[in-house]
Amino acid sequence: MSQVSILVTGGAGFIGSHTVVALAEAGFRPVIIDDFSNSKPSALEGLRQILGYDVPCYARDCNDKTTLLEIFRQENIRGAIHFAAFKAVGESMAQPLRYYHNNLGSLITLLEVLVETGVPDLIFSSSCTVYGEPDSLPVTEQTPVQPAVSVYGNTKQIGEEILRDTAAASDALRILSLRYFNPVGAHPSAQIGELPLGIPNNLVPFITQTAAGLREQLTVFGNDYPTPDGTCIRDYIHVMDLAEAHVSALQHLQARPAGRHYDVFNVGTGQGVSVLELIRDFESASGQRLNYKIGPRRSGDATAVYADATKAREQLGWTARRTLREGLEDAWRWEMHLRQP
Repeated sequence: MSQVSILVTGGAGFIGSHTVVALAEAGFRPVIIDDFSNSKPSALEGLRQILGYDVPCYARDCNDKTTLLEIFRQENIRGAIHFAAFKAVGESMAQPLRYYHNNLGSLITLLEVLVETGVPDLIFSSSCTVYGEPDSLPVTEQTPVQPAVSVYGNTKQIGEEILRDTAAASDALRILSLRYFNPVGAHPSAQIGELPLGIPNNLVPFITQTAAGLREQLTVFGNDYPTPDGTCIRDYIHVMDLAEAHVSALQHLQARPAGRHYDVFNVGTGQGVSVLELIRDFESASGQRLNYKIGPRRSGDATAVYADATKAREQLGWTARRTLREGLEDAWRWEMHLRQP
């Protein structure tokens, strides 16, 4: 195995844990830091089952600069992928200072450590929420960034600005922001997957929990949008495709000359799927009938957002390979794994 060690902050979380698998399978040596505020240590056992060994993991806070410096030196870190952040939109509106301090503070701390240790490469977990309610579809990386509708979304926008300015001033740093669309699914082994703490914020785990009987009913927020069936349209990408995009991005950075490099990439499928279409697709993939009702619109929901991922294909050599049905089948398999006694 290659000894190129990559720090994965928030590596026990949903996207982070799957990226750890993709990194390991590509010959990197992932090292996790996670404070387990929004994840569970059981993810580490799942990773061991998939990879056959224990991934190094530090149960610490990314805002702790001393700890980060120790990890970088002890593990000979040569790059970082930054997932660690608070991510609940509603909570961010109620606790803005907590979100700004954690999400931006940890990013600034990590950048300081990269500069001090001379480690060049960073990939940032950004979001398609930066596009807001776009004027045209699909969105490209040149689509104007709209004012954020949540504090969480604003931390992603400000994070991108911090990265752009820092890279412009650095003779060493090479940084990419990946703007994710809507990750779904789980590892096909069902050893790791999305594990919401409490009521899910994302649609697919709410669907699977409803189908499994943990939730009484799913509410579809609005059916009066200007879309073919009246429900919101999103771009749903399999989490393993998303994980592999991080590997392609890291390899892209490593092939570049050092310094003053910052870029952004959309990571999506390019296919818009409505909420009602997703429900029907899940019912077909799982064989389960879903109990759902139509409710009022939810504040902050854009009508439709889906990606043009041409840039990622042409420059990173990455494209989404898995179907939505595969993602829904894997998500349901993961839900059933969780319900085993």
